[in-house]
Amino acid sequence: MWDNSTVTMLLMGLLETIYMTALSTVVAYLIGLPLGVILVTSEESGIFPLPKVNKILNVIVNIVRSVPFLILLVAVIPFTRLVIGTTIGSTATVVPLVIASAPFIARLVESSIKEVDKGVIEAAVSMGCSPFQIIYKVMIPEAVPSLIIGAAIATTTILSYSAMAGFVGGGGLGDIAIRYGYYRYENAIMIVTVILLVIIVQIAQEIGTKIAKKQDKRK
Repeated sequence: MWDNSTVTMLLMGLLETIYMTALSTVVAYLIGLPLGVILVTSEESGIFPLPKVNKILNVIVNIVRSVPFLILLVAVIPFTRLVIGTTIGSTATVVPLVIASAPFIARLVESSIKEVDKGVIEAAVSMGCSPFQIIYKVMIPEAVPSLIIGAAIATTTILSYSAMAGFVGGGGLGDIAIRYGYYRYENAIMIVTVILLVIIVQIAQEIGTKIAKKQDKRK
């Protein structure tokens, strides 16, 4: 069973998983980071209060987050086909991964920014800084360690989503685990794919933790 074709298949699955996870994380952060900032700043007590906008965004985020990923994966198939042209493969899986992950990332960003000392923000306000200056000169820099930890958590979550996408031919290690480990009862392949996924998670968490410690100015 462990011939060159099997090893090549696992290596390709590993690369596809890393590709899906990395690309989805980057795109999801391009959406989730500003969304999280808006959720904080648009509160009634925020630096740029927009209660109605805040309420609408909260409802949207909560709705998307409440939908199980497998159901969301199937529900957005028409949109995925419209954007990518296909619903099979690692690139097609990026679309539902981003849709599912962006609201989750927004909540992580919101939580991280809310940890920033309000006294620092009030000091910036008293010095006449604009809301935009407060965001990119105070809020985000002060929240960097927490944001990095959140990024590691988001990456591992997206990784788990990408594995679930294997049920619909999403590619990567999840697809291999389903097609060979589950349908063909090849337990050895299932175990190897699980080990590879665990290794990726551990590496991502370790890198995130080390970077966050270096960026933490409180120590």
